[in-house]
Amino acid sequence: MSATIRRRLDVHGVVQGVGFRPFVHGVATDLGLVGFVRNETTHVRIEVEGPVPRVERFEHRLRNDTPPIARIDSVHAIDLACQSEPSFDIAASGVTASRPGGGHRPVSLIPPDTAACRDCIGEMLDPGDRRYRHPFVTCTNCGPRFTIIESMPYDRPNTTMSRFALCGLCGAEYSDPADRRQHAQPLACNECGPRIWHDRNGHLTFGTDATLAQVIADLDAGRVVAIKGLGGYHLAIDATNDCAVSRLRARKSRVDQPFAVMVADVEALARLAQVDEAELAALESPARPIVLLRARGDSGLSRAVNRGSPLIGVMLPYTPLHHLLFRPVPGHRNPPPTALVMTSGNVAGEPICFDDADARTRLGPLADSFLVHDRPIHVPCDDSVTRVLDGIQLPIRRSRGFAPLPVLLPTSVPPILAVGGEIKNTFALAAGRTAWMSQHLGDMANLETVLAFESSVELFTGLYQVQAHTLAVDAHPGYRTRRWALDKAAGRDVVEVQHHHAHLASLMAEHGLVGTEPLIGFVFDGTGYGTDETLWGGEVLIGDYDGFERWGHLDEIGLPGGDSAVRNPCRTALAHLEAAEVEWSDDLPAVGACTPTELRVLKRQLTRGTACVTSTSMGRLFDAVASLLGLRHRISYEAQAAIELEALADTAADIGPRVRMLVDEDGLIDPTPVVRGLVAGVRAGVDRGALALSFHHAVVEMMATCAARIRRERSLEVTGLTGGVFQNVLLASLASARLEAMGFDVLTHRMVPPNDGGLALGQVMVAAHRGSEHGGSRQRPVRRRQSCV
Repeated sequence: MSATIRRRLDVHGVVQGVGFRPFVHGVATDLGLVGFVRNETTHVRIEVEGPVPRVERFEHRLRNDTPPIARIDSVHAIDLACQSEPSFDIAASGVTASRPGGGHRPVSLIPPDTAACRDCIGEMLDPGDRRYRHPFVTCTNCGPRFTIIESMPYDRPNTTMSRFALCGLCGAEYSDPADRRQHAQPLACNECGPRIWHDRNGHLTFGTDATLAQVIADLDAGRVVAIKGLGGYHLAIDATNDCAVSRLRARKSRVDQPFAVMVADVEALARLAQVDEAELAALESPARPIVLLRARGDSGLSRAVNRGSPLIGVMLPYTPLHHLLFRPVPGHRNPPPTALVMTSGNVAGEPICFDDADARTRLGPLADSFLVHDRPIHVPCDDSVTRVLDGIQLPIRRSRGFAPLPVLLPTSVPPILAVGGEIKNTFALAAGRTAWMSQHLGDMANLETVLAFESSVELFTGLYQVQAHTLAVDAHPGYRTRRWALDKAAGRDVVEVQHHHAHLASLMAEHGLVGTEPLIGFVFDGTGYGTDETLWGGEVLIGDYDGFERWGHLDEIGLPGGDSAVRNPCRTALAHLEAAEVEWSDDLPAVGACTPTELRVLKRQLTRGTACVTSTSMGRLFDAVASLLGLRHRISYEAQAAIELEALADTAADIGPRVRMLVDEDGLIDPTPVVRGLVAGVRAGVDRGALALSFHHAVVEMMATCAARIRRERSLEVTGLTGGVFQNVLLASLASARLEAMGFDVLTHRMVPPNDGGLALGQVMVAAHRGSEHGGSRQRPVRRRQSCV
């Protein structure tokens, strides 16, 4: 007969609020073991007792058969004296004692919000089920988590569900180890759960079906409805109604940027966009992000939804309420919509509205009516946005469904708060081997985002019990995040991290590189503050966490008017024509896009070097090429020209005439030949798509040249692609394939965005490994073609 043992297992990871304790109870009971499982503040503790083979089988199943949204990061096991209990129980939650002397201690990971599971939706649509048409149906495998938590451990009294007392039937499910709703903290039903109602100009309608009938009637009539969801409000309209879409654009001051669309199901999705298996898998994943897809021209949507953009952001329903919106209401005639614009409930540039009173104030001028519920949102969390690169998700905006899942760091770090960048802001709170990444917060240029930033920092600090000793900031003196950190430092160290170094370190960290070997980093973005106080953006770096060498960069160009050039790609195009000594003739689209007065002013600025901002930006070169090809001369949202250039290149049947970029002995990358070659192609009437594809290949061949030369010089074999330009999946895919064919290992982003939404992770690692007062930056001088100050 096998010996009996008792083993304690402390399990760390995403193991609270995900059905982990019922799962453990079920496995232990199935194996005839005794003991208990309970939530601690920092982890889940299990004590299991029985014959050795059964305990070992229990451990195997614990690690390999976890619930769908659980994640085990580590298990610490010790053997104890046997206690001979009569059963295996789920015990009341405990509180882990603080470490002597204070300081950081590990805490359990908070799970993200996840889409309603199929079991719950099936029950909601079953007339015989007691949760029939309940807008908040959930279980331990799905539903709100991050957005309702107020404190740890993750138990119902510590969430915004604490104000809803469970009815007898729900209470029985909550306590039944055999029920999939045991310890599902958002658990509720039609009798005891949250309620929805409709409000149009103070006229209130209550009851699920009556409310939904009013909302569907509003949408059918072309009205804008503010809908309260998981992490905030959406502004919703019928996506097939031209007038409604135009009205929302005017109210939201959103001229051209495409709206995200929610569709009822996969069949409706196929009518809107081209979708492959990997994209469909992303759309149907528990995170339910917005996925950027190639739009169909015959979708039936209003053309004002994406304003001719080749890409459309699409998502599937992820809350029970969303599913109900796309289904007929019993007893009512209005047919449900097939596709809804579901855009963030905010004014452009502001954070998403999540508080009901604030939503009334800020969204009142935008919405005709409101669909409201009484489950409070404690943590705002906007929709995530992804693309698919070579079959794998590429994050564009990491938020709902992913945040606040942390990144496991390759090395241990002291407590650090990295405040991120100025736009697409996220921050990171790190200690030990964990970096907790915040949800997307937005543009720090307005007070509302700064307040949301401060509130989220306070929340993370409290939930994860980390008091940062160091604040990591971008080196740009004008960033509000930097000024905020300086104001809040209170004697703590503030470490400046160069923008592109942070991009590179972010990529290294998410791939688990310990930094003992530098890599070749192609860091291409719009702009970032360089160590020479100019604006960088087309950088070839050799670096690790301790520092970097600026091996090469795109040649400097003077951007006339600075930010005004960003909004007017034609002006950047003229700057590149001037630098390439190409005459501004009327047959060139970029010249024709400017007024005579504008041309005179620009010529004077570029000739004299007045009111110009020096930049090496690759993003601005993409903008310039879009204008040179006559594709886009003025933009109303970030990267509009570059997005359209990528899409144009993606439609090309074949590559056009070869154009190239030169790399000199100092690593200076000269775009003059590519500018001249594209001008020649335009004048010769070459297909614009072919020219756009030729430009992409020219950038890739330039990267191959740089990588080959660095390998000869330094014997480095790993390359990384980071920065906002690599949101361009055509460029990233072509570059990856070319470099891999040369024998390089190529790293691309998979966990955090390549844009500034991923900066904070890199700031953490650089601050932790800082080697000198200036961040360990090691630079070699490079020649400059021009400097326009």
